[in-house]
Amino acid sequence: MVAQMNAEEKRIVKQITRRGFMGAGVSASGMLAALVGGAPQVARSAGRSATADSVIVLWMAGGMAQTETFDPKRYTPFEPGLAAEKVLSTFPAINTAVDGIKISKGLERVAEIMDRGTVVRTFQAADLGFILHSRHQYHWHTGYVPPQAMAVPHIGAVIAKLLGPRVDTVPPFISIGQNLEIGAEAAALKAFHTAGFLGTQHGPFLVANPADAASSVRPPKGLGPDRFRAREQLLKRLMEQQPAYQFSGDFQRKSMLESIDAAHRLLTSPSAQAFDLSLESKESYDTYNTSRFGQGCLLARRLVEAGARYVEVTTEYVPFRYWDSHQNGHQRAAQMKRTIDAPVAQLVLDLEERGLLDRTLIVLASEFGRDAITEGKVGREVRDQAITRTDVMAEPGHYGMHRHFTDAGSVLLFGGGMKKGFAYGKTADERPCKTVENPVPVEDLHATIYHALGIAPDDHFMVEKRPVYVTEDGKGRVVEEVFA
Repeated sequence: MVAQMNAEEKRIVKQITRRGFMGAGVSASGMLAALVGGAPQVARSAGRSATADSVIVLWMAGGMAQTETFDPKRYTPFEPGLAAEKVLSTFPAINTAVDGIKISKGLERVAEIMDRGTVVRTFQAADLGFILHSRHQYHWHTGYVPPQAMAVPHIGAVIAKLLGPRVDTVPPFISIGQNLEIGAEAAALKAFHTAGFLGTQHGPFLVANPADAASSVRPPKGLGPDRFRAREQLLKRLMEQQPAYQFSGDFQRKSMLESIDAAHRLLTSPSAQAFDLSLESKESYDTYNTSRFGQGCLLARRLVEAGARYVEVTTEYVPFRYWDSHQNGHQRAAQMKRTIDAPVAQLVLDLEERGLLDRTLIVLASEFGRDAITEGKVGREVRDQAITRTDVMAEPGHYGMHRHFTDAGSVLLFGGGMKKGFAYGKTADERPCKTVENPVPVEDLHATIYHALGIAPDDHFMVEKRPVYVTEDGKGRVVEEVFA
């Protein structure tokens, strides 16, 4: 095809980059998704009235340790020779704005706004055998345990499909902060950052770096209307040469073309200004500017104001970094709490001030919890990549190393019809700090999120005569107790 282009078209092809028009609506993961036959048919149950119009998921990628954040246990300070089994929490608990609810030191700003939301302390990740982050993240984001025989859609894509955009010029599903090119686990991340069988138009608008978000919705300087339209038409021609287009059915082809049309609407609309963080006041920007995650929270607030339906902001998953705290766990947790404390609290306060919190559900979650104990066999220390395993804490770097733990984890819920100043579920005070009251598995958490949006747990899509439910087998149970 390239050989048949004229000089102007060849020049345009060279200038189309991942930061240009392509980034505005057609993600690589969406284009390459293993889609199935025709358009899925939607089957809806008689749902309740929605208490939320939008969702913001704050994703603590890597496994946030609940005992170091929102479910603190007995605090044991570090000392050389300390037995790992004696340590439950490496930070003392602090009071919050709600009597009887304590969280971990380092989250003072979140503590001040706990009277606006609910903490769920008994989220249970599935027992998937060998505990891998990618498998659990796939399960959390799709509701289905991998591998699956078809490309199952992300929860954001499901919401985008069933509810549609709030504003026609704003992507209904936006994902912020995750670089998908992370090496060995890149394919696993891409597997759930997709609309799957729902079609490309419902897939995520990907913003890897929120500080640079404006460039993804702004045509290059000096690009006039005629050249801009020429690029759009050429992009469609290029897409028609892709296997994902050539070997798809009419429905998938139409969905791909509609995604480009949606990108054009955004690029030529005032809504694009919502992506520009430079339009924020210095005071507002500085409050959020703890990291890319903090900037992402600010961007999420602006996007919900502009009309986004589902926005996810991640601390980013990179093996052995951020919340993936296998080494220097105490220091890592302290760093991550500095990263999230002010932005999370400010996001709640800003939405409240703007009258948006009541109709916006904020969900802070992670793929699983962690047990505050070092990993490995008694009497032996093994260093392998970024993991240190030892049963005795000989140095500060050993303090707070955490192994994966699926029996309990913490989730925060703000706005969107949730109770205020409420704690749900109970875990044991001694190791293993297992769930002892009111477990909330993935399907029940999803059912609760969907319920807030007026979507029933057994709503489903008919795909090649097979029902695919929004919660696995349609059996998710709404946790009614967390609703006001």
